[in-house]
Amino acid sequence: MEIMKYMEKYDYEQLVVCQDKASGLKAFIAIHDTTLGPALGGLRMWTYQSEDAAIEDALRLARGMTYKNAAAGLNLGGGKTVIMGDPRKDKNEAMFRALGRFIQGLNGRYITAEDVGTTVEDMDIIHQETNYVTGISPAFGSSGNPSPVTAYGVYKGMKAAAKVAFGSDSLEGKTIAVQGVGHVAFILCEWLHKEGAKLIVTDINKEAVQKAVEAFDAKAVDPDDIYGVECDIFAPCALGAIVNDDTIPQLKAKVIAGSANNQLKEERHGDIIHEKGIVYAPDYVINAGGVINVADELLGYHRDRAMKKVEGLYDSLIKIFDIAMRDNIATYRAADRLAEERIATIHQSRSTFLQNSKHLLSSR
Repeated sequence: MEIMKYMEKYDYEQLVVCQDKASGLKAFIAIHDTTLGPALGGLRMWTYQSEDAAIEDALRLARGMTYKNAAAGLNLGGGKTVIMGDPRKDKNEAMFRALGRFIQGLNGRYITAEDVGTTVEDMDIIHQETNYVTGISPAFGSSGNPSPVTAYGVYKGMKAAAKVAFGSDSLEGKTIAVQGVGHVAFILCEWLHKEGAKLIVTDINKEAVQKAVEAFDAKAVDPDDIYGVECDIFAPCALGAIVNDDTIPQLKAKVIAGSANNQLKEERHGDIIHEKGIVYAPDYVINAGGVINVADELLGYHRDRAMKKVEGLYDSLIKIFDIAMRDNIATYRAADRLAEERIATIHQSRSTFLQNSKHLLSSR
């Protein structure tokens, strides 16, 4: 991998290599853009096959966080950390404390959080070495499990997409196919059921499916059958890359709106569903409730304030749908455009003066 060439192509700011022999830490911190504020992005621990694979994942995810935070209206940039290792057997206290010291050394340019392969308990250990971490235990002033807030954001975003597709944001009587009924999706189903939606669910975990069937009077289907069911809204809440050449011809829904990350296998699939008239709620916008919630911790967590910001995802998506219609582009492109225009505007306004990151956080 030609690291500098890749970083120049997408205009990354910094890549930090973190090594601690005693603890076994091998990590990379990627900072994509700090125009809007300090870079916020989670810590992922994964069994990467190579250093190049780990670096590429860190860089890719960091850039994604820049767009996610910008589109969500947060005054935060994008970053990400990855640790090379098996989260089931390679973790130890010294590893996370060493990483905490590396993060502290960045002096607030990067703020970490929980992600795939890491837990609240891991964040608590990092917190022993630095304050630049969110998603810690409630005892330390954290908001706790972000799943309910993420689910609420997806619910509000789905209503915005319904308004565009059906002329009303009411979900009463709508048939919604939910792919995956994990922590976020189950809570989403609670909101949908409460409003009177009819649910079709699937998951590789049969116990989770049965729980949803009993709680919400949902209809269960096999995982491979969820794409072709008769429904108004398809809610991907599990796997990525599920909007692809094989699934698009099966879809009967007029809306795609769910919590899963990276739903489009390739960008062209976003263009295809746009041409078919399917209203797609870009994943990194509709599932931003969790990051909005943890970002509020940086100001001293206030749940009502955080939830009000999450409700704003409705308006953010309406704005994205308006841009897509105005410019006749796919909604994923409109979301990128919204984020890029916001970053560009702030970049211009800050070109004549300096502000330190501590002041930026406290002023928000």
